[in-house]
Amino acid sequence: MSEETKKIHEANSADGNTEERTANESQSSENSTPEDSEVKKLRQELDAKREEAKGNYDRFVRQAAELENFKKRAAREKDEAVRFANENLIRDLLPVIDNLERAVSHAQGGGNGKPLVEGVEMVLKGLLDVLARHGVEQISAVGQSFDPGKHEAMAQVESDKHAPNTVIEEHHKGYLLKDRLLRPALVTVAMSLKTREKKNGGTEVENDPTDD
Repeated sequence: MSEETKKIHEANSADGNTEERTANESQSSENSTPEDSEVKKLRQELDAKREEAKGNYDRFVRQAAELENFKKRAAREKDEAVRFANENLIRDLLPVIDNLERAVSHAQGGGNGKPLVEGVEMVLKGLLDVLARHGVEQISAVGQSFDPGKHEAMAQVESDKHAPNTVIEEHHKGYLLKDRLLRPALVTVAMSLKTREKKNGGTEVENDPTDD
């Protein structure tokens, strides 16, 4: 067989195989049923859903990790805030301590004691200023009407110079922290003679003009 005849034979064989495959595919297409098409469609949809589920799971894992990191960071910040909550107050108190040390130093140098008094007054003023900056306020008491929400009565004293239920003496000051009571003022309250006798269950007695 010549070389040319061999090439022609191979070409005819290739054409025959192509025609056979085309015929087979055509026959396979003709033999496919609607159920096969539906199964193929369902498989494609299932594959798509699997890919979507995988993506959703990956996002969930990332977000869960981010949330856990956020919780840990928030816990650390909270712990630090609790540990150093009084940092600003303490820093503001340091100059007050400095002034108190200076007052003690001057007093140790001798003299009539006036430098010590002036130094203590300066320290007290500085301390009250620091407390005021941090929301601490002294409660007014003397001359005010007794307020059980702010005052604590230690005694009641008969007085004709003050209206009943008026605070006439303050034994120690009360303090508020931003409208919250830290400590009530310990006070003495005025009362009238009639109020005192009524509390004791007695009645006021007037002297008869004919009595000696």
